[in-house]
Amino acid sequence: MALTVGVVGPEDLVHKVVAVGGAAGADRLVPLPYRHEDETLDVVGRAQADVDALLFTGVVPHTLATAAGIVDRPAMYVPYSGATLLRALVELLRLGHDVSRISIDTLRRGEVMETLTEAKLPTDHVHVLPYRPGLTSQDLAEFHLAARDRKQTRVALTCLGSAFHLLDHEMHAVRLAPSRHSIRSTLQALVLATAGQHSGDAQVALGIIDLPAADGELAADLRVLGGSLADLADGQRLVVTTRGVLEEVSEQFTRLPFLDDLAARHGAAHVGFGLGRTAAEAEALARRAVNRARSVGPVAGVVSMTDDVDIVIDAERSASTLSAAPAGPESTVALARRVGLNAKTLDRLRELAALEQDEGITAHRVAEYLAVQQRTARRILKRLERAGVAVPTGSRQLGQTGRPPIVYRVRL
Repeated sequence: MALTVGVVGPEDLVHKVVAVGGAAGADRLVPLPYRHEDETLDVVGRAQADVDALLFTGVVPHTLATAAGIVDRPAMYVPYSGATLLRALVELLRLGHDVSRISIDTLRRGEVMETLTEAKLPTDHVHVLPYRPGLTSQDLAEFHLAARDRKQTRVALTCLGSAFHLLDHEMHAVRLAPSRHSIRSTLQALVLATAGQHSGDAQVALGIIDLPAADGELAADLRVLGGSLADLADGQRLVVTTRGVLEEVSEQFTRLPFLDDLAARHGAAHVGFGLGRTAAEAEALARRAVNRARSVGPVAGVVSMTDDVDIVIDAERSASTLSAAPAGPESTVALARRVGLNAKTLDRLRELAALEQDEGITAHRVAEYLAVQQRTARRILKRLERAGVAVPTGSRQLGQTGRPPIVYRVRL
C-alpha cells in the first residue's frame, strides 16, 4: 500500500529530505515548506488531510504542531544526532576555527559532551542550550550572543534556520542540518508505523447486539458503521465492520451513538465488539465483550481487544445520570473498570492532577507525563470527561498561533 508523507520544515531542509527519501526508494513525499517556523500550524493545517503521515525536519516544528493539538496522524521528526555535530566540527577545524569555545542550541547537553569527549575535544568552554517548548529563534540568538559577549565562545552552532539568520551578521555561525542517515532511518520508522496503523484500521471488528426483543429499526441504527448485520442462532445479532470505522464512530471508543436509542426502545441493551487478529478471535472477544456488558448494568457497551483489554462504554443517558448524581467515593479499580483505563494509569493521572490543580491539565501535559502520544492523551481525557471526573474549563494559548489546547479540571 503506497503511503503519502508530508515533509514539513524550512524550504532547503524539506528539499534535502525529499531528495534523500526519494533516493532511498521511500513512498511518495510531498514537500510542505515554510519561510519561518511560526507558519508551521498553518502549513500542517492546510495539508494534513492530503497526507497519511507527517515528517518534520526538526524538533521545533514538530513540537509546535503537537503542542497545538493539530496532529491527528502518525508524525515524527528527524533528529540532529551527534554525527551531525561532529561533521560540523570537522568542517570548522578544516577552516581553522577554534572549536574549544563554541555555543550549541537544541541538542541535548549529554549528547554534545559525549560527542566531543569521544572526539577528544575539550568541553570546558562549550555552552549548550537544549530545546524546550516555548523557546523562540530570538531566545536562541540571544543565548549565543550572550556567550560571545562574555568572551566565552567564538562560534555559534544552531539547528534553527531563523536563529541562524539572526546570528549571521553578528558572529560566526553554523547551521546544523540532519544527516542523510537520520533522514533515512526516521522516514523508514515513520512509514512502518503508518503502515501498521493503517493495517489496524482495516482490521475486522465483530459486534454482538443483545436485546430483549426483536428490533426492526436496528439495521437503520447500525448503518453508521457501514457494515453488515446477521442473525445468530441464540437470537442475538452480529454486526461486521472495521476497526477504523468503529474508532471513528465511537470517538476513539468513548461512546456508541446508537446505544441510547436501543435503551429507549428496550429498556436494556448490551453491545460487545471484539477486535482480534483473526475473525475467529474477534468473534470470541465480541462474546467476551457482550458478557462483560451484561455485568456492567442494564445498558452498556464494551470493546474487547487482545491482551485482556476491555473498554467499557456506558450509555450517554447513564453518563448524564452519573454526573448529575451526588459524588461518592469510588475506588481506583472501580473507576478504572468504568472508564477502560489501567489502574496504574489512573494513579499517575491523580499525581498529575495534584501537581497541576491550579492550572488544570491539557492533552499535551498528559502525553508528556505518561509518555504517550497526543492522540492517546486526548482519548484518555475524553473518557474521564464522559465518566464525570474531568471537566473542560477553557483553553490555553501557550503563546502560539492555531487552535489552543483544551484545559481540563480533573478530580480523581
